[in-house]
Order: sequence, then C-alpha cells, then structure tokens
Amino acid sequence: MFRSAVFLSVTVLLGAVPFLTQESTSPTPKTAAFSVPPDIAAKTNPVHPTAVEIALVRKLYGYDCAMCHGKEGAGDGDMAASLQSKMKDYRDPASLKGMTDGELFYIIQKGKGEMPSEGDRAKDDQIWTMVVLVHSFAKK
Repeated sequence: MFRSAVFLSVTVLLGAVPFLTQESTSPTPKTAAFSVPPDIAAKTNPVHPTAVEIALVRKLYGYDCAMCHGKEGAGDGDMAASLQSKMKDYRDPASLKGMTDGELFYIIQKGKGEMPSEGDRAKDDQIWTMVVLVHSFAKK
C-alpha cells in the first residue's frame, strides 16, 4: 500500500514537471513598428477645399474623431481618458511638426494604434480635406 502511494505521488509530481517548467505558449501580442509607405508620405495635399467642403468634413470629424481628439483638436474628447495612447493637442503647431500631409492622410485612412481607420467611409478628397481641417486647429 505504502509502495503504491509513493509510486502514485512520484508519478503525479513527474507528470506536473513539464507544466511547471514550461513557458507560456499563448501568443504575446507583438506591436509592429508603425510606418507610412514612403510614396504616400511624400504626397502633397491635392485639394483646396471650399468652405462647404470644410463644413462637411467638420461634421464627419464630429462623428468619427471628436470623441477622442476633441471638438477643436485639443485631444480632450470624452473617450480620450480611457485610451492607452495620449492624444496630441492639434492646436499646438508643434504637435504636427515633421509630419507630412501624406502621413496624416495615411493615418486617417488606415488608422494607427487604437485609432480605427476611416477606410471606405470617406472618399480620398474628404480625407485630404480632413488633413486641412487638422492643420486649421493650430491656426486659431
């Protein structure tokens, strides 16, 4: 009886060793470095929007962007505090320093980090106009 109990104990312990020493096999999320394709980053804004087009895009911004970026681009939207990323204050011209219009276009169209893409919801001209709108926040 004693021999059976010892044998059973040793078997259970040896069977547990692989589980105790094994590293987690669950995949760890890897954050790929974000980069804008150079050909897109080099693009210049082809649109010169009218006041009507700016008003339309401001409305789209209100629906899709203001909840995080704030009504006037201050990064103080209702959801900003719940995000891991810190929102930039686009009213400060330094927040966009070194960023091309092409890079902004790409980020708006494709998304970045926690920011979802605009994707097919907006036409290219509307996204380019959104770039103009974002720049306008710093001019006030």
